[in-house]
Amino acid sequence: MHWLTGGFNSLQLDIVGFLAILGEASVLANAQVSALSKFFLLPRLVPAPQALIRTTRPERLNSAPGKVFGIQSGSIRDYVQYIAHTLHNGSSLPDYTVRCEKITENSGRTIKAKTWAPLTFLSILGCAMSIAILVTSIVKQDGMALLAILLLSFLSTLIGIGSRWSLEFNERISTRPVPLSDVVIQYPQGAFLVVKCEEHGEKTARQLYWHPPECRYKVGTLAYRIISLVGTLMLMFGVICLGNATLTLQVCFAGAYLILNAAYWAVAALPLQWHWDLSHFSVDRVHYAEGERCKTFTEALWKAIAISGSVDWVRWGKVAPVSPAWDRWLAEAEEVLKRRAKHEYGLDGSIELPFELPVWDPEQAMTDAHMAPWGGVPGHSQSNNR
Repeated sequence: MHWLTGGFNSLQLDIVGFLAILGEASVLANAQVSALSKFFLLPRLVPAPQALIRTTRPERLNSAPGKVFGIQSGSIRDYVQYIAHTLHNGSSLPDYTVRCEKITENSGRTIKAKTWAPLTFLSILGCAMSIAILVTSIVKQDGMALLAILLLSFLSTLIGIGSRWSLEFNERISTRPVPLSDVVIQYPQGAFLVVKCEEHGEKTARQLYWHPPECRYKVGTLAYRIISLVGTLMLMFGVICLGNATLTLQVCFAGAYLILNAAYWAVAALPLQWHWDLSHFSVDRVHYAEGERCKTFTEALWKAIAISGSVDWVRWGKVAPVSPAWDRWLAEAEEVLKRRAKHEYGLDGSIELPFELPVWDPEQAMTDAHMAPWGGVPGHSQSNNR
């Protein structure tokens, strides 16, 4: 029981340096959006700073799983771009959900990181920890701890300088007319999101779905590599100094890194919308009488077809299985669409009332399609009303 009763002086923290390099996943989760904020330049303690010292910097933001189909344009993307994923948050939709949204652009606003957000709190917290340990090391006259806090704190500033970037969108140069730009997004859980791009629809769709913005860094590649080298040396010497600090200061460092790791993990679990200012876009949900939740993929696919007003994207996008039964089902769905109800919009462009989908039983139609003779002419189910 000596390890419990030996007292403070018997405590061994030679391994405290490892606490400074733990927590890479939570730090990388929001590293890119963090670098958009000026608070990223604050000298501060950061868990696992080596995760931010990369050999190469990302050229684009990470994409999310899903497939994007241009209803009128015929374009396909096998992923959902980061900004669109953050804006719609479609991955959180329940299985077999079909949602329709109308999106417009707000002029005079830009896509940027929020000034005051949880990531700002992390930067301020890390800076406060650095100041507290800096003062304590001076009071305790611990030179090694002083060197450690200076090296590890200004390391984050150096990394921030090398990682600073801005979003740059590729503007369309050609003046040729383009088709409408509505899209359907299919998510792995069988959910569909139909997006109606309103005013400046082609520009909106281009920015969100087809041409991802590029990361334009403030510092060139050669300068960044030099910064990475200097940062690596600062990290190594900082950990060495930390290992030679007095026990009191090592306890301070250990407590600071434990708190910061917990804070970074908590913030990494928050939705992406908490970190981004996407007021450049206005998103309004379009409600329809049948509701968004479906029981099967067949029902969800029919609702997506009915809302989008087209079967073509299902065919060339290979959303449905390729078989004679599905060919019959799609042919019948296309016939039903000719009698579909129209959306009811108000004078200001808003949705006045939930619109109704054409009355049709997609499950019964699929059953009939499977029972029909192979190679026969697609028939119409008895549930086809209008």
